[in-house]
Amino acid sequence: MVREYSAQRHLPPLESGDRLTRPEFERRYAAAPQIKKAELIEGIVYVASPLRHEQHGKPHSRVITWLGVYQSLTPGVDLSVEPTVRLDLDNEPQPDVVLFIEPDAGGQTRLSSDGYIEGSPELIVEIAASSVAIDTGSKKQVYRRNGVLEYVIWQSYENKIEWFCLIDGGYRLLSPSADGIIRSQVFPGLWLEIEALLNNQMVRVLEVVQAGLKSPEHNAFVQQLKKYTSLK
Repeated sequence: MVREYSAQRHLPPLESGDRLTRPEFERRYAAAPQIKKAELIEGIVYVASPLRHEQHGKPHSRVITWLGVYQSLTPGVDLSVEPTVRLDLDNEPQPDVVLFIEPDAGGQTRLSSDGYIEGSPELIVEIAASSVAIDTGSKKQVYRRNGVLEYVIWQSYENKIEWFCLIDGGYRLLSPSADGIIRSQVFPGLWLEIEALLNNQMVRVLEVVQAGLKSPEHNAFVQQLKKYTSLK
């Protein structure tokens, strides 16, 4: 144990712009407890800046409230906040929010022996403030290539939300229907009125997602997940 501590103490610091392998990234990250969020994207390290309340903390809390209601009433679906996700050998992001189907229910991910998510969550949400260029650029391509089925980007400075769905190997932007609601193609019953979320009208956001949870398609989805689990 003393030898391990000594080795960690002499590791180079983890800094934005470092080009590292995933194992080396994990070693340096583990040895830097003062760093709260760091990601490896296409082999390059990005250490997050301190997060502002209005541009990041508040939007993040609204997303968690919305997705938390859906997850709590959808057995077989799990939700995580800022988890480290091992996508491939060059990419280990720490998304703001992930919503995923549990492995036993047929999901794309699994949990490693040391507790990390491995594989591609079905849905990822990023709050893009100072990180907007990464979230809309290289990270979006990494998520597409690894098969993240839906990707939501909230560009907080522009107060804009884009919801992408992976179709035929590319991301296509989902548009609201005539009633102003976007409906997930992967999670039946996950409905969102984007304007309500952007304008902090959370009562309306919750009304819409609760309507989705009462829909026939959500009920069918829950039954499908239960059936898959019972076959395991």
